[in-house]
Amino acid sequence: MSDTTITKIDSRHSPKGPEGEKYLASGKHVAMRMWENEQPGESKAPASRPYETVGYVLSGRAELHLAGQVVVLEAGNSWVVPQGAEHTYKILEAFSAVEATSPPAQVHGRDEK
Repeated sequence: MSDTTITKIDSRHSPKGPEGEKYLASGKHVAMRMWENEQPGESKAPASRPYETVGYVLSGRAELHLAGQVVVLEAGNSWVVPQGAEHTYKILEAFSAVEATSPPAQVHGRDEK
């Protein structure tokens, strides 16, 4: 019999990750997280992660630096960061976005630096 479990997550009560992200629904193969009202500042050190990330910008603007490219992300844009790709973000305007990671970022220490 297949798994028929339904999980509902209320983001007002979601746990937060090490960078302030809110963890949303998480399955065996994919998880969601939300970045809310991230403020402008300097880029963080480039990092590579053992998961693929796809994201969607809800509001604000940021730069995604990946493989020698700089892509400006604005409300309504979506993006992909391949698994293992070195990248960083620079927030230009108060930024909110939802990301999905596969496999789930928060499992087995994948989100640790």
